[in-house]
Amino acid sequence: MSIFAALADAYEHMAANPALAGQIPRPGYSAQKIDFLIALLPDGSVAGVPHDMRQVQGKKLLPRLMNVPQPPKRASGIAPVLLWDKSAYVLGVTANGKGRTAREHAAFKDAHEKWLAGSDDAGLMALLHFLRRWQPEDFVRLGWPTEMLDGNIIFGLESERLQNVYLHDRPAAKALMARLQAGSEAVEGLCLVSGQRGPIARLHPSIKNVWGAQSAGASIVSFNLEAFTSYGHLQGMNAPVSEAMAFAYTTALNHFLASDSNRIQIGDASTVFWAQADMLQQEQAAEELMLAGMGGIDEQAAARPVGVLLQQLRAGRQLREIRPDLVQGVRFFVLGLAPNAARLSVRFWVEDDFAVIAERYQRYLRETAIEPPPRDVIPGLWRYLIETAVLGKRENIPPNLAGEWLRAILSGSRYPDTLQASVLMRLRADGDVNALRVAILRAHLIRNRNMEVPVALDPDCLLPGYLLGRLFAVYERIQTASLGDGVNASIKDRFYSAAAAQPRKVFALLDRSIAPHLSKVGKKSPGYRIQLEKEVAAIMDRLEPGADPFPATMPSDQQALFALGYYHQRSEYFRKKDTASTATQEETA
Repeated sequence: MSIFAALADAYEHMAANPALAGQIPRPGYSAQKIDFLIALLPDGSVAGVPHDMRQVQGKKLLPRLMNVPQPPKRASGIAPVLLWDKSAYVLGVTANGKGRTAREHAAFKDAHEKWLAGSDDAGLMALLHFLRRWQPEDFVRLGWPTEMLDGNIIFGLESERLQNVYLHDRPAAKALMARLQAGSEAVEGLCLVSGQRGPIARLHPSIKNVWGAQSAGASIVSFNLEAFTSYGHLQGMNAPVSEAMAFAYTTALNHFLASDSNRIQIGDASTVFWAQADMLQQEQAAEELMLAGMGGIDEQAAARPVGVLLQQLRAGRQLREIRPDLVQGVRFFVLGLAPNAARLSVRFWVEDDFAVIAERYQRYLRETAIEPPPRDVIPGLWRYLIETAVLGKRENIPPNLAGEWLRAILSGSRYPDTLQASVLMRLRADGDVNALRVAILRAHLIRNRNMEVPVALDPDCLLPGYLLGRLFAVYERIQTASLGDGVNASIKDRFYSAAAAQPRKVFALLDRSIAPHLSKVGKKSPGYRIQLEKEVAAIMDRLEPGADPFPATMPSDQQALFALGYYHQRSEYFRKKDTASTATQEETA
């Protein structure tokens, strides 16, 4: 199924769901942010001060999301909206008081004189009377709040205000909207989405809430220059989508993008996902599991049902064993969008049975498993991606990397090679060999190189890079045992990058410089010196016999193994230290 067809199907599915009644706009309407309501009397006079429609969220007052007549696209032109608009159009006032405010207000009045002509509806006539008598100077004279400036304003009759009925909800307003749509000058054609003939949308409704895109919204389908058109077609006729399908797919997509339960930000990719099943509970469970899996769970979230379920998946249990209701008849969709000026780029699109998606997610969990594990029980994907960014900032995550990696996880395809390259680059820059970075490197080696890579310390692993990483950790341990933890610049700080890339140059130097440290350790603890020497000898014995144990250079895969071996060996020393400390405390107690 194509992206638009799946979104249009999702719209129909949600519109037919009684549990979502009022949340999904009907044709001709869209969800918009509304700030104030002007309550009118039948003669068009104002019933007191406008009512603040904003809602308290946290410590902020934010506009209320309401289904109102869909606004036209207006990049630079003047185009009023039916029955509502921003203060410049409705009242002729703005915060800066400059620009084309007077022309916008005049256009709003003229349009409503035309649209409402001949109406006998009390609410619509009240608005017409209001616009005829309103003057922009009245805003200051009446002492209306300055918070209204540049906000979106709707109208309603004072007698219906307490019932939360507004002008755009009245039957006459709905009938007017239908007449205006039917009277559009759209060209008939064959819709590429539905396969049926109907009025073709010249411009598609804007898509909002994509991170990094224009706040007014952006488009997936757009033809604004002659170079983008063909065969003399204008704008939307170059990719004909009916007005009904354009409304359906954009409404569904805007609903998902505005939802906290159907959307997650992965790098620069605004990712939306949804499930379709016979029962709403199945859809909610699948979406919650996806959100938690990609967003990650910490120790607190691990105790919740979704956290327990994720840990069971990580332990290798099949979805059919723990949630059999999510295996049959649950279809899952994932769409990744990224900003591209006034347009949107589709980074990835995955559609499959939820059971298949869950299996691929389990494969990703197995590949990123590492001992000792990260602090989070199951880190979110964004947390891994931070490790590829300069200074650990989200905005520095390499372009396209987030979308390519998530697509690989959900589709079961190869990981992007830029993933390994980005992590190795950060290791060379800062030398921070942590669990998240080595987990990424391990996953890349398993899937892209088909290598068997250990989860925890494996003394029998004979991969050269892994052995050299372990050896480097032993040398570091010898230095620490000799000089203590207060070393200004450790072996890792000075030599990690060079040792991973050019072992021959570094290990010969380290082998000579480590002798004095061993001698000092022997004076403190002869037994510990012998243990460290045995560890060095055991690793050297496992390097390929008869060959140079320290190659001049190492390719990227071996550098990734170097980081893994170093992490495992170094973590083993910390584990032994913690075990010894615990044993001492127990003996003391």
